[in-house]
This record gives sequence, structure tokens and C-alpha cells, in this order.
Amino acid sequence: MSELLKGEKIPVEVFESFEIFKIESYGYDETPKTIAPKPKEFVVVKPKNAEEVSKLLKIANEKRIPVFTRGGGTGLSAGAIPTKEGILISTEKLKSIEIDVRNKIAICESGVTLAELSKMAEKHGLSFPPRPGDENATIGGMIATNAGGIRAMKYGVMRNYVLGIEAVLANGKIIKLGGKTLKNSSGYSLLHLLIGSEGTLAIITKAIIRLLPPMKDTSMLAIPFKNAEDALEYVLDTTRLMTPMAMEFMEKRAVEIGEKISGKKWVSKEGNAHILAIFERRDEAEESSEIAFANNAIDVFVASPKEQKDLLELRSKIYLGIKDKTIEILDACVPPASIAEFLQKSEEIAKRYGIDLISYGHAGDGNIHQHPLIFEGWQKVYGKFREEILRLAVEMGGAISGEHGIGEIKKEELRKFYPEQFELMREIKKLFDPNGILNPGKVV
Repeated sequence: MSELLKGEKIPVEVFESFEIFKIESYGYDETPKTIAPKPKEFVVVKPKNAEEVSKLLKIANEKRIPVFTRGGGTGLSAGAIPTKEGILISTEKLKSIEIDVRNKIAICESGVTLAELSKMAEKHGLSFPPRPGDENATIGGMIATNAGGIRAMKYGVMRNYVLGIEAVLANGKIIKLGGKTLKNSSGYSLLHLLIGSEGTLAIITKAIIRLLPPMKDTSMLAIPFKNAEDALEYVLDTTRLMTPMAMEFMEKRAVEIGEKISGKKWVSKEGNAHILAIFERRDEAEESSEIAFANNAIDVFVASPKEQKDLLELRSKIYLGIKDKTIEILDACVPPASIAEFLQKSEEIAKRYGIDLISYGHAGDGNIHQHPLIFEGWQKVYGKFREEILRLAVEMGGAISGEHGIGEIKKEELRKFYPEQFELMREIKKLFDPNGILNPGKVV
């Protein structure tokens, strides 16, 4: 079937009792093609439970066969791309989900999507607040990258919802970490070590996810400002008094791109900086409106339920409208009070390299998405530009990735900017995966 199944590359007995596929589309995720590595030859296996994953890893570990894990393929750092000849495990058949209403938790396998978990939680009168962006993202992938999204400032990131994990180690051993309790001070938190490990330490097969009471009706403000400084000062003034569900910043061109691809209209043609603010209480929205005008807002628009849906769709479609024009999606995270300075200095750096930069992102938590646009000869300067931008974020007390992860494309910056941490991570990797078969070449 595949050259990989001949000789000693990947012996046929590895795949006994498994469905085997060779599907080229599994070799890519949402990472822009400009920087995404080309996949090596691989075969796709779709296990139905942790026991099948265990059986596969035991043989792969013995034979030193690289194993990559793929969820919904929505990643933006090439973390699931098979960069060596080997096996790609798709979690798409790990679909069981159970809601424990009395304990307010979901017990679900790693292939369950964000949309499926949210729908099931709502069906039982509960909610799962995180919204990383793509509804097809899987729970396993969200845990592996510690996914965030627009609601992170109020409801936290994936780490805040994972109470327990079932995972398979490189040697095939199935481990269970954590449980159904909110508190756990029983030694080192191996549970949290796996969250954000991007498939390099173990393969997550099931998780216990914390659920919350049902979401309340929301109030949404769409606010144009003349400049980013006023817009971001409004965010800081508002968040000193309350915690909105979301505070999204968009520069004018990002709004225009969202309009074009979504077919929806923003509230104003005026202004160079725009904020989409979401609140769970109407009185908070009203108080925030006054704060906006005190920070020189051009106007404040209160969205109806229909308009809320349209504005959220506009915001969510910005990347879709720009993905074929951008070199990469940088997702540095800085302290919220430093966003304006970071954007200003980023523009200065971009101009020095002749790079056009479009920015938007999560103003409430400091996670900014920057899109350097493709131009002729970008390959000659982009590496230095990228290093400067990420170094700037670190020097300002931030991080090189707020939610997309390190994967294949940021590992050099991880090593360069965090040398002590990087060496500790490498040692942890060796302990969990001494033969280096799990997602080799990624993160460390």
C-alpha cells in the first residue's frame, strides 16, 4: 500500500487490526503554506480507544517509528504536521462523551470537537465557555496547545477546565491523571505538564472537563476610535472596574477584510481602531459606554442579538480573508497595559524591513495577532524581522506565543529566548519519551 510498509521502515505487523489510510490532506493544518514544513511520507491510523493507541505505541516505540497525532487540523504552528516518515494517529474516532450534571463535568474522548462538547453541555443546562476560534477544534488538540480565544480574559484558557486526563505514554502505558475534583495537591501536577505539551510527551485519549452554569444573555458594544491609543486606554479603564467576557481589538484594515469575507458590515466607516466588547450584564455595558466616550470614542453602538451574531462572524472571518496573503500569524502576548507600545514598536520594526503588518487580537488579555503580508523577496528579511518582534514581546514581559503554540515553527525562538527553560523541557521530554518517537522535532 505504501513504501513505508515495506522492509524495516514500518513493519506491517505494526498495523495489524488497524484501519490504515494514506490521505495527503492529513499532512497539513491551518499553518500558512509560506512557513509550513512539507510533510514526509506517512500513513494514517484511526484508533477507536486508548487500548488501540497503546498497542500501536508499544510497537512503534520498540521499532523507533515516529508517531504524530492530529485532532481537527486547526493548528497554526505546524504542530501536527508529520515532518518525518512515520505514523499519523487521527483522533477522529475517539468520540465518546458523557455529561455528569451533578458534578458539572464532561468526560469526553480527545476527538470530540468544541462544537460537540458545547452543544452537549447546553443540552444538559450547562456551558463550556472557551472559544479558541474554530468550532472543529478537538478537545485533545485544545488541551495539547492550551487553547485560549476571545473569552480568555474572563473565563480563562483550556488549562482552567481540565480536571483529569487519560493519556498513552510512548512505551504504550496508559496513565490517568487528576480526576473529578476541583482541588488536587497530590504531588507534582503531571496533569498540567501534559496540557500545552503539543503531543511531545504523551497522546491524550480522554479528558475530564469542567463545565459552568449556563451562559447569560450578552450585551455587545461596537466602538470606533480615531487611534489605537484611545481604543486600548478604553480597554484598560474598563477592565479596571469590571471583567468583560471579551475585548477584541481590530485595526481598520482588519475590519475591512472581515467585512469582505463575511458579507457583514461593521458599524462605522470612521476610525482607525475598533473594539468589540462583550459583557454578561447590561449595566456593565452601559458603564463601559461612558468610559468609551471619556476615551474619545467616535461613537458607541449597542448591538441587537442579530447584530451580535453578524459582528462575531465578521471578527471570526478576518483570518480566512487574509490567510493566502500572510506570511505567518504571529501571536505574541504582552501585558495588556503594554499593547499600545508593542503595536507602535512593531510597526517601526516592520517599516525598517519593508513589511506591511495587519494587527488585531484579544486586547483584554494582551494576545495580539499580527499578519506580515507576503511581498517579493520576503524570505530574505523575514527571519530577522520575526526574531525582533518576538524579542520585543519577551523584553516587555510577554511571551512568544499566547495560544497557537510552538510546534515546528517557533522552536528556535523558544531555545533562544528561554535557554534555561528549554533545557529543562528537553530533559522532561527524554524522561517521558526516551526514544523520541512522539511528535519528533516539535517544540524542543
